[in-house]
Parts: sequence; C-alpha cells; structure tokens
Amino acid sequence: MREQIEKEARAAHAAVSQLHDDGVARALGRAAELVRERRDAILDANRADLDAATELDEGMRDRLKLDVESVAEQLSQLAALPPLEREEDGWTLADGAHVAVRRIPVGAVGANFEARPNVAVDVAGQLLKSLNAGVLRTGGAALRTVTVLVDDVLRPALADADLPPEAVGLVRTPDHDGARILVSLPDVLPLVILRGSGETTALLAREAASHGVRTLAHAEGGGVLYLHHGADPDKARSIVSASLDRLGVCNRLNLLLCDDLSLVPRDVLAERGITVREELREWANDPERIASVTVRVVSSPDEAVAIANDETSGLAAAIVTEDEAVANAFLDGYRGTAAYWNATTRLTDGFKLTGSPETGINVDRVPGPRGPVTYRDLYLRQYRVVG
Repeated sequence: MREQIEKEARAAHAAVSQLHDDGVARALGRAAELVRERRDAILDANRADLDAATELDEGMRDRLKLDVESVAEQLSQLAALPPLEREEDGWTLADGAHVAVRRIPVGAVGANFEARPNVAVDVAGQLLKSLNAGVLRTGGAALRTVTVLVDDVLRPALADADLPPEAVGLVRTPDHDGARILVSLPDVLPLVILRGSGETTALLAREAASHGVRTLAHAEGGGVLYLHHGADPDKARSIVSASLDRLGVCNRLNLLLCDDLSLVPRDVLAERGITVREELREWANDPERIASVTVRVVSSPDEAVAIANDETSGLAAAIVTEDEAVANAFLDGYRGTAAYWNATTRLTDGFKLTGSPETGINVDRVPGPRGPVTYRDLYLRQYRVVG
C-alpha cells in the first residue's frame, strides 16, 4: 500500500512543472464532456457503492449519491473562470531593484475526504486550476465511484489536453492506513487537505505534524440560526425551511437559538422529520442524531453571539430580525467564517458564494485561507526581486 501511494505521489509531484493555465482550462472543459459521455459507467459505479453501503445513515447516503449533471456543470463553469492572478503586488526599492510578490503553486497536495464522490472532482478541479497536482483518498464507501471519476474522466481529460494524467493520483484502497501514509510524505506531499469528522481529522493532523506535513483541515461543524424577537415570522419560517433542505451537509441548521420558543416554527421542523433536542452540540457528523436540531432560548443577542463563538465550531451563524442595529451588532460580534442576516447558512459553500467549487470549509482561527477554500487560496507567496 505504501509503495502504491508513494508512486502516485511522486508522479503527481513530477507533473506539477508541466501544468499551465490554458491546458488546465482545456482539461477541465474536456472533463465536463467526459462526465456526460461516460454517465452510465459513473452511475453504475455509484449504484454499486450505494448498494454496498447498507450501514450508512440517511445523511451519509445522501452525500454518497452522485448528481452527474451537477458535476459536469461545475466542471464547465470552473474551466471558464479566470486563472489565478500570479502577481499580487510590486514596488521598487531605493536602489532601483524591483520587487514582485508572486503567487506560486504549492506543488502536489494530498486530500483525504469523506465518502462523497463529488468532492473528488471539486478538490481535483481546484488543485488543477491553481496549477497544483493532487493525490486523492476517499472513504471506502465511495471508492468505486471515485475510481471511475479519476480513471475515466479526470486522467483522460488531462491527457486530451496534452497534460500529464498523473497530475491526479488516487489512493486505491479503503484501508484507513492509506490516510496515515498520505500524511507521511513531506518530500512529495507537503500539504494535505483533511475533511471529515473532527476526531478523525484531529488524529490525522497530529500524525501529519509528526512528519512535518502541513494540513488544511475542514472538520465537522454546523449552522447556527438565531431568531430575534424582531424577526418577521414569514422570513423565519422560510429560512428555517431552507436551512434544512439537506441533512447530510455541514452548513445546514444544527443549533437554533431564539428569544422565545413561540418564534420557532415547529411545524416546519415536523414536516422535515426533525427531532428537537436540548443538548448544546453540533450534530453534522453524528449518525445517531442526523435528523436533529438543538433549540435553546437565550436571554439576549449578546448571549446568542457568545454561544455561537464559544460553543460551536465557528462554521457559520445567521440572525433573523428586522432590527438593523441588532443585526449589525450580531454580525460584528460573530468570529466564525460566515455571518448572515436574514439568510440561510446553507449559502456557506464555495460555489454559492464565489462561483467556484471548494476543497472544503476551513474554520481554523489563524491567518490563511478561511471559510470556503477555492483555487484562489491554494498558492504560496514568493518575493521575486530583479536588480
């Protein structure tokens, strides 16, 4: 297993120098065509994955099921987006030397993600668009589908664009040791994107650190919604409903705060089959509580902000109110990655916010890419000086 993963990683590392913007745009456009041309093979693999995944809960099965047309459309739109601007800034020193601040590729990047096959295309597309190569590892439940997407779509598309198909590698085993190997190759995979449950991500991040590998973690989380007493009841109902259109996603409503229980549209929750819970925690990756929402009464907007900041992952929070002063105080006080007023946290998504798919949503509280991470964030800064 280690030999196979190292081989894929070294091949991806060697491919980086051959990537260029025009070729990648052609490859992504061709990949969109191949998704449609090879739709039947992709769907056959996805059905096989679904049939075998009898132990998965409703939310995980929802993530495992692939929408082929959506994948093709996102690839087409990604191909058409402008390439990353390579020069960030520039100035001339007193001695006449010119300084340019450049964005350069990271190199080959690893990616370990949940059993969600569309993520394979999202991550690979973002890496290629930023002129990075990648080695993908998915959860075992999605391995058939992801293998078809890599071998029958992404690699042939790269070859058709005269680019090395090895720029997208794959860990071809469901064994969990594959993830540990992926984060242990600093010479060829200096950065690994981690998605999944908080516990698994934390363990892999510690393993990576012991090998000198940097990680960009996209762990568990959930949306917070605060219903202020100044909320329009119709808006509150609409936003609660929109926040629960899918259960198997991290940006859906997990924690519902309110000034009074009468503000909670319980009929909307009932229609969605949602169980109301009192324990304060996030359920996004908990299979036993996937159809749950925590409801909690707060004494003030300040308490709502404090809970969203201190007792959740900081993924996203929203307030529903017609009081502009209260809304602005809530937005200014929240320190998470995305803050909303009279809108759903379901918008916390790279494609919805920026027009580009994402590698995931980074909730780290350190400088660097935060929130939905797209190809515009996947670079290293370099100072280039000409005397």
